[in-house]
Amino acid sequence: MAATDSSHAHPLLQVSDLAKRYGEGEARSTVFEQVSCEIEAGEFVAIVGDSGVGKSTFLNCLAGLDSWQQGQVLHQGVDLSTLDEAQRAIWRRAHLGFVFQAFHVLPHLDVAQNVALPLMLLGRLNADGQQRVQQVIDAVGLQGLDQRLPQQLSGGQLQRVAIARALVHSPPLLLADEPTGNLDPSTAQQIMNLLLQQTRDRGTALVLVTHSAEAARRADRVLRLTAGGMQAETAAP
Repeated sequence: MAATDSSHAHPLLQVSDLAKRYGEGEARSTVFEQVSCEIEAGEFVAIVGDSGVGKSTFLNCLAGLDSWQQGQVLHQGVDLSTLDEAQRAIWRRAHLGFVFQAFHVLPHLDVAQNVALPLMLLGRLNADGQQRVQQVIDAVGLQGLDQRLPQQLSGGQLQRVAIARALVHSPPLLLADEPTGNLDPSTAQQIMNLLLQQTRDRGTALVLVTHSAEAARRADRVLRLTAGGMQAETAAP
């Protein structure tokens, strides 16, 4: 599963002619097809598009959480379609941070435990790991809420827990599905600053699905997803 020594020659993420469909025959429905793009390490790419075009589904494919019917998703030369479910889970654990639109925090764990989960699964929850947990909790503005359970938090606070959890293990690839959608403008700007800092300082590739023109303006590139593919790369608006 590990990339070879020549993996540095590959883009961090390479998508070729990806197609996602549901059903068969006359009942077949195409979500998108002929989607191709490349993402380099340290690059921030915003994915935009009409509602319902499949932007969240596209992110799920990039994460190996959803299957596809045609094309390839390569991470540093590793073809995700060649990995079984267990191997994909191990790959995600080590290489990926995902900010879900629906948060997906665990209700029986407090804020610190939710944020620490990736480090715990990687066997890195030592003293340095605990320090990193506190660092990202503070960075997303959740100081003093370490022992709060999810049901004691607002939607905006839950979003920040999800972001901190995605950042804590410094993954090489960060996928974010509308990460500022539940935040007030001031907090949204703070979170975008944090995501950009992660991208710049740690060489993390950030792929962000957004309807926010302000968030897209800060990207290195903006790609528009349509049912017929990915439009030519454009400058951020």
